[in-house]
Amino acid sequence: MKDIRPAILMLILFTVICGGIYPAVVTGIAYAVFPNQAKGSFITGKSGKELGSSLIGQPFADPKYFWPRPSAATDFGYNPMGSGGSNSGPTNPDYLKTVGDRVKALRDSGVAGAIPADLVQASASGLDPHITPASAMLQVARVAKARNVSEVEVIKAVAQATEGRQLGFLGAPRVNVLTLNLNLDGLK
Repeated sequence: MKDIRPAILMLILFTVICGGIYPAVVTGIAYAVFPNQAKGSFITGKSGKELGSSLIGQPFADPKYFWPRPSAATDFGYNPMGSGGSNSGPTNPDYLKTVGDRVKALRDSGVAGAIPADLVQASASGLDPHITPASAMLQVARVAKARNVSEVEVIKAVAQATEGRQLGFLGAPRVNVLTLNLNLDGLK
């Protein structure tokens, strides 16, 4: 009994500190320093309705929209509850078939030339909201034709939605697909 009492007290103490106080402090700091990100980085429309998050990829299949990076998150894709990659290696027959099917779908949509990997391979989380500028430019002709607008207008929208390197030197330039598609919906 002499050893059990301190062990139980330590369990209760660390449960309160690590399970209550620490998360509350960190969440409070996050809301104070990064309020938009702490609330989910939601993008709201003109009506005030939340249209999505700039941090989570979302499916777009209509030809008038830019298509995102494929998702491996659950059977339905882009489900943050089932976030994760396929964990299939580059020689796995199922993986090769999936990538081949994605390449064929892009070719059937009119895409010619080299296809960037991010248009046919899912990210590690399966929820990546970005594509490379090269992937966006590859889709310009299809989107412009489907929207009956000039390619120049669509290229301008791609340029506006292109984000630079983080802190000026980390990562590569990227295009947020949701932001780009919402900007295109705003074109007259």
